[in-house]
Amino acid sequence: MSRSRLIYLPLGGAGEIGMNAYVYGYGPKNDERLIVVDLGVAFPDMDGTPGVDLIFPDVTWLAERRDRIEAIFITHGHEDHVGAVGHLWERLGAPVYARAFTANLARRKMEDAGQPEAAIKTVSAWPETIEVGPFKIGFAPISHSIPESSALVIDTPEGRVVHTGDFKRDTTPVVGEAFDPDMWAEIAKPGVRALVCDSTNVFSKDAGRSEASVGPEIEKLVSGAKGMVVATTFASNVARLKTLADAGSAAGRSICLMGRAMRRMIEAAVETGVLSGFPKVVSPEDASHIPRENLMLLVTGSQGERRAASAQLARGKYNGIELEEGDMFLFSSKTIPGNEKGVIRIINQLSEKGVDVVDDSSGLYHVSGHANRPDIEAMHDLTSPQMVIPMHGEHRHLREHVKLSQSKGRAGVIAVNGMMIDLSGNAPTVAEYIETGRTYLDGGVQIGALDGVVRDRIRMALNGHVIVTVILDEEDEPLGQPWCDLMGLPEVGRSDVALVDILEEDLSQFLGRASERTLGDDGALEEGLRRIVRNASQSEIGKKPEVTVVVSRLS
Repeated sequence: MSRSRLIYLPLGGAGEIGMNAYVYGYGPKNDERLIVVDLGVAFPDMDGTPGVDLIFPDVTWLAERRDRIEAIFITHGHEDHVGAVGHLWERLGAPVYARAFTANLARRKMEDAGQPEAAIKTVSAWPETIEVGPFKIGFAPISHSIPESSALVIDTPEGRVVHTGDFKRDTTPVVGEAFDPDMWAEIAKPGVRALVCDSTNVFSKDAGRSEASVGPEIEKLVSGAKGMVVATTFASNVARLKTLADAGSAAGRSICLMGRAMRRMIEAAVETGVLSGFPKVVSPEDASHIPRENLMLLVTGSQGERRAASAQLARGKYNGIELEEGDMFLFSSKTIPGNEKGVIRIINQLSEKGVDVVDDSSGLYHVSGHANRPDIEAMHDLTSPQMVIPMHGEHRHLREHVKLSQSKGRAGVIAVNGMMIDLSGNAPTVAEYIETGRTYLDGGVQIGALDGVVRDRIRMALNGHVIVTVILDEEDEPLGQPWCDLMGLPEVGRSDVALVDILEEDLSQFLGRASERTLGDDGALEEGLRRIVRNASQSEIGKKPEVTVVVSRLS
């Protein structure tokens, strides 16, 4: 029997930000017992994933080893950590453990996907632990931008692993648990073999600021506003929502929540006891009758999402409320890279209405939920791990984090998605490479990234589409002329003649020249017709469209 080993395998979230999914295993090679940490989503964009609803990690490797999965552990309630639970659970089938607030959100995900809510198990914080197979796991409270975030303390026969999840060092987080250095010193006492650590802000040189630091600035801003005040932030940032609501309430304004995600987060926080003292809110219906100088809206859509409340208010009315000149709109959030266009579009639309837009370029109205470089270093020092494995970051973040750990004499390795790391020795080593990728939720169906659906959609968006229809009689002779339907193409090309007429004429000539063999072979006929359309289009409009050929034969 081969020796047992301790492995770490990221399937998402390593080499990218979002779509987190990590696997730990212990046992003989190829027979390890496995646990999964987080099942998150990433969000699509029109450039690379048009029409897609959500992006999941590819869990094929895990699903093929379903009988070896002991459990799934969710560190916190952000979509990039819990968003795929309902969609992927059926393929994995293991119990899901989370703390109360996160479990509340996970059960809603399961319900929405038609999966059993009973699969979600609520656990208490460290020092309580859960034993599954060769693992003993504890949820260690850690500060972040959503309540009840937890690092995982994973005890194995090879030693202790600390998986930080997303974290920051915040001793005054407003809502949720403060960072507790004494607890981490206790956790580190038995020795930490590996620290698997958040890398998001490794390039930020200054120590992170507390959530409490934005409260006075927001209160000052809101108190000085004349018209209606609207503020947006991440719906999951319950502490920021409370700060904003408290500022509005202190200024004598009624508070209205707009956006399903925001209402659900506040409901979950109240239900699970992590949020108290939130100001009384009014319904959108009642809000429409309140004088605008006495009203504050908290709305979804801080990242420019087209269907969120922010975008709809920027375009026109939403729930009977319309912004006017002299109103103020606050972005109490950071724009995630890739979302700039959507946010700028909303800002410009608001500007056209005469709305005063305040963003976080001053640094006064938002703080990050992730540890900056000095805070990452402090976590290294607190836990004193034998080795550091960076996660939750793009490749440049992982690489810089490894340099940081090595500068302090700790072994580290860049482990991107699909790279299995053996943690059993004195330094991390690459054990093997696993084929991994992405799965798309496209409407109500999950499709693979290599299925060609999104690729074809992009090609059609870039080049247009032509449908060619040809009818052949019993003798394989053309019956009438071929005809074309064009989508997404100019009507007239360089010849100043209708493009459809040019294509149909060239196709007719091709059919008139085609041999009996070609006319009798659907494959050869379709390929010939497709080539004619693409070449003629290239000549006329400088593009080669996607072409669908329909050949009908009369029997």
